[in-house]
Amino acid sequence: MSQETIKQVVAAYFDNIAAMNPEGWIDNFAEDAVSHDPVGEPPAKVHEGYRQFIGQLQAVFEKLEATTEHIFIAANEAAVKWTMAGVSKSGKSVKFEGITIFEVNPEGKIQTTRAYWSPAQMIAQLR
Repeated sequence: MSQETIKQVVAAYFDNIAAMNPEGWIDNFAEDAVSHDPVGEPPAKVHEGYRQFIGQLQAVFEKLEATTEHIFIAANEAAVKWTMAGVSKSGKSVKFEGITIFEVNPEGKIQTTRAYWSPAQMIAQLR
């Protein structure tokens, strides 16, 4: 698999989160994809109810913007250091960061994600 394909999949993942586009976001994933987001929580099957994830973003945020600071690619995986900035519907600004590991299957779809970040840090900024 080419590094360019992996970069495109990762870019589409973050672009669709920022756009709060559930269909586009889910389309990046294999049918049997699993997400560990964040790591430590029970893994979720992306195609089973993950539209709710984007729905939650839409309910809370007026705007989200993802910045991918570093992408390290090896074989069919990428480790991405990212920062997310946003403004809640109540006008509060948030900024949080993390690292997500992406495993991309031969069809160019995300098979697995492992996201290392602290939801509690984001939630604290919304209060």
